[in-house]
Amino acid sequence: MVHREPGGQEDQLAELRRQLTEGLARARLTQTQLAQRTGLSRTTIALALSTRAKAPSVRTVTAVARVLRLPDGDLLRLLRAAAGDAALEPARDEGPGKPIEEWDPYALEVHPAGTDHGALGSGAPSQWALPGYVRRAHDEVLAKAVDEAAAGDSRMLVLVGSSSTGKTRACWEAVQPLAAQGWRLWHPYDPTRAEAALADLERVAPRTVVWFNEAQHYLGHPQAGERIAAALHSLLTRPDRRPVLVLGTLWREYADSYSALPQPGEPDQHSRVRELLTGRTVPVPDTFDQDALNNSDDLARGGDRLLADALTRARSNGRVTQDLAGAPELLRRYEQGTPPARALLEAAMDARRLGAGLHLSQSLPPRRRHRLPHRPRLRRAHRQLGTSRLRRPRTPCTRETSSSARY
Repeated sequence: MVHREPGGQEDQLAELRRQLTEGLARARLTQTQLAQRTGLSRTTIALALSTRAKAPSVRTVTAVARVLRLPDGDLLRLLRAAAGDAALEPARDEGPGKPIEEWDPYALEVHPAGTDHGALGSGAPSQWALPGYVRRAHDEVLAKAVDEAAAGDSRMLVLVGSSSTGKTRACWEAVQPLAAQGWRLWHPYDPTRAEAALADLERVAPRTVVWFNEAQHYLGHPQAGERIAAALHSLLTRPDRRPVLVLGTLWREYADSYSALPQPGEPDQHSRVRELLTGRTVPVPDTFDQDALNNSDDLARGGDRLLADALTRARSNGRVTQDLAGAPELLRRYEQGTPPARALLEAAMDARRLGAGLHLSQSLPPRRRHRLPHRPRLRRAHRQLGTSRLRRPRTPCTRETSSSARY
């Protein structure tokens, strides 16, 4: 039998892991949540707590101690005893986030597209397909900011437009050249977006993209918004922190609210946000112009089925991105709707197939019942909904959310 010396290296490493594990339990976090808050990978966290792995690095121990509010001095002494003085050699703090190439676009809130049941219903974003990308005028502005950041300057741009106009996708496409240069990307969102941003903006290292999708959750936060704007100003203007690139998206309503001056005598709730956004917003149009439609046609002819399908409906109005992004939400609301709602929608589908317009009145089903091939479907809709229920206000089948567009 092999006896370990009390207080030996294995004992010290076991004690280090015990304290980390107990701290995790007290914080009531999962390993995945701890990885998100520390900016470390899930594998790094698992190895740090595993009894079969080698001693964790100084960077891992200090990051975990910070999140779990453990005394890092005591933990580092245990690490030194377990792995020797070499374990405590200074490690460069890479800051929050991870390499761009390790991110999935859907984890950054790029809308899924299309209505593929197998992919969208699988719960595996990596299996979802993105349609081909069509560059527009705002992409040129983004590309210029990315080039300047790559050359060593700090830049910030916020894309402003309506829901599902392609703002987040444009940001994702723009940062791809930085991935090849080893840049990191940080998307603060845990425990809340505002809290995460305030906690770690000061740790953002050079060559990092700060991802503020739905920027109203950061800049519009009633308690933290102005402080976040001030921290971003410091990040962008300090020479020792260059280069960084801050990208965000906003709906027009929010951008207008932040840029509006208060009335005399009223408090100025967004003074720092307004200053931060001045000269840093880029409009995103609601529709594709003719050049974008022509480029979409080229991609569709080249085999892009998602774009080809969207163009059958959106070519006349140019709302291609809304069609692509709204389809999954519309399909979800149909598939998860109540039986009466589904029956009514199916009746409307029959009416559309027979040439009815987009706007169907309540009087359409009874007047045209004899002309439709699926009469039981209509009778079922009327029986389940009832005339009195149709007169009452009902939840719309589509509505504007963060993941769907107006229809």
